[in-house]
Amino acid sequence: MLGAIIGDIVGSRFEFCPTNDYNFEFLGGNSSFTDDTVCTIAIADALLEGKDFGESLHQWCNRYPSPMGGYGSRFMQWVHSSNPLPYNSFGNGSAMRVSPVAHWFNNEKQMLDAAAATALPTHNHEEGIKGAQTVALAIFKAMMFNRHIYQEASLHIDEIISECIRFSGYDINIPKKNVLNRFDETCQGTVPVALKIISISQNFEDAIRLAVSLGGDADTLGAIVGSIAEAIWGIPMNMREMVKPYLPDEMNDVLGRFYHKCKLSFNPLIDTTFAGMTFDEAAWDLLDSIEKDKIHDIVFSDKEAKRLHMAERAKRRIEW
Repeated sequence: MLGAIIGDIVGSRFEFCPTNDYNFEFLGGNSSFTDDTVCTIAIADALLEGKDFGESLHQWCNRYPSPMGGYGSRFMQWVHSSNPLPYNSFGNGSAMRVSPVAHWFNNEKQMLDAAAATALPTHNHEEGIKGAQTVALAIFKAMMFNRHIYQEASLHIDEIISECIRFSGYDINIPKKNVLNRFDETCQGTVPVALKIISISQNFEDAIRLAVSLGGDADTLGAIVGSIAEAIWGIPMNMREMVKPYLPDEMNDVLGRFYHKCKLSFNPLIDTTFAGMTFDEAAWDLLDSIEKDKIHDIVFSDKEAKRLHMAERAKRRIEW
């Protein structure tokens, strides 16, 4: 869940001032949490306290009525209502706030039911529900790999994404030109892009940078991508510490209590270097040293397997 919050904060200053510069300053002085973080914390708090998801969302959003970037107009009406009712939204808000349920439940059906329940107070359109469930499923599947074999999920990214595609029917074969610098606030326009970014990413920070520098709905796409990337690669410890000052004490308290309750979700970052090189460099060295048509017939050690997977993703990325 912290991955969603980091992605939100990193993308916050680019929501209405987009960038295509991959090497942007990761956390700037004018970065802040947005509605994505408020809603994610609300879902986590509901799980911790046994509260209704809608009730918790309403309470937390009223507690923070003016986050950076504000709330969408229809959601703002819901927040200000004394009798908030769902309004059939299929916006990407359901997908950006869902990550806590994937960490909370060990049973897939229970998790998917809870993911739907987080969407229903506002985003009760079938696309809004599906978007939330698909993101939660990606996180859940990645965590299952990492729970069974330490840091295994990075070797199964294609399998994880394939499961999500089967579940949702999304097509992630999206030409980059179709989504570059395009602001799309829908689940069906955002979640497939997030899955595509994960499929070509190399580590947590890389995934966030790709999401934000696409020039779209930077904070929300960053949050969705970050939530999945956390489950696959983990978050660097220094990054965990860097983000704390951007959050109020009560949000940091919810995070601390949540990860204490879900200890297996505190996943350390896998190694991102090999013999002094980045995975990208090492992977390309390996790819260039082996005949392409025989690459799958070779038995690799764990490190070599990681390098091969990095090479395959790097190739897709260049071709995107």
